[in-house]
Amino acid sequence: MRARQIEVFRMVMRCGTLTSAAEALAVSQPALSQILLHTEDELGFKLFQRVKGRLIPTPEAEEIYPEVERLFGDLEMLRRRTRDLRHGKAGLVRLAASAPPSLSFVPEALRHFRAAHPNTRVRSYVVPAEVILTMLDRDQAGLGIAMMDQPTPFIETEIVGYTRVVCVLPAGHPLAEREAIGAEDLDGETLISYRAESLPGQLLRDALAREGLPFRPEMEIDVSIIALAFVQQGLGVAVVDGLLPWHNFPGLVTRPFRPHVALPLCLLTSTRRPLSRSHELLRNHIRTACQQLGLDQPVSEEPEA
Repeated sequence: MRARQIEVFRMVMRCGTLTSAAEALAVSQPALSQILLHTEDELGFKLFQRVKGRLIPTPEAEEIYPEVERLFGDLEMLRRRTRDLRHGKAGLVRLAASAPPSLSFVPEALRHFRAAHPNTRVRSYVVPAEVILTMLDRDQAGLGIAMMDQPTPFIETEIVGYTRVVCVLPAGHPLAEREAIGAEDLDGETLISYRAESLPGQLLRDALAREGLPFRPEMEIDVSIIALAFVQQGLGVAVVDGLLPWHNFPGLVTRPFRPHVALPLCLLTSTRRPLSRSHELLRNHIRTACQQLGLDQPVSEEPEA
């Protein structure tokens, strides 16, 4: 039985007459009768007995009818599923982000995404940038967010915002009295900052080189959140991204750092496979969150105090 034949059979079983079934299916009664007769010819047995204008189901029709209803129930579930996927009301999104975005604009994006698509499950990973690239390549994540824009094979990179580098000091530190901290001001301080081979480390090294200054952190970190406890414990001062909400952590103060260094905030996707509709919707919410937080514009150099 083909789909149209199954649909006609089901409606006749429900309505009991050709006239009612034809009206329900918006077709003519003769056309419906022909489909039904052709179906019976193909099956090799009768589905209905014609008795005084009504159609009485045969035992064979009664036997297959529950299967037809089950089939239509499955089809309706499939229609609802595809409709929900089209509107982002179902499915799963997998987001891998480094710690600074995860603690700043990602929660804002997820808040709006979940409000609009409450039935979509979210799987969130907080991992270093190198791990994000591997997860995207292996299809373990659909979207990635990191502060890196180097060209990478099979990875599409979209810059959605910027953040500037700041100096994080213990509260009460003598340098905290200054409006901004220059690299030369850190002479004699224990410097906590990024590994030189990381993108933030490279940008800092290049910026300081233009000033004729070296970039040699005594304590190297992979992500800025690691500097939190180090600075709180008085181990040194940190030169890190300003994306984290440093003002929410006790015992710390932040000051602008000079020379000016801006770090890109990047959305990463794999070029090996297309994004699902749900991932596309989340990507839009991430862009919007960056705009609303004012991160979407390049960070300009602040005037000298």
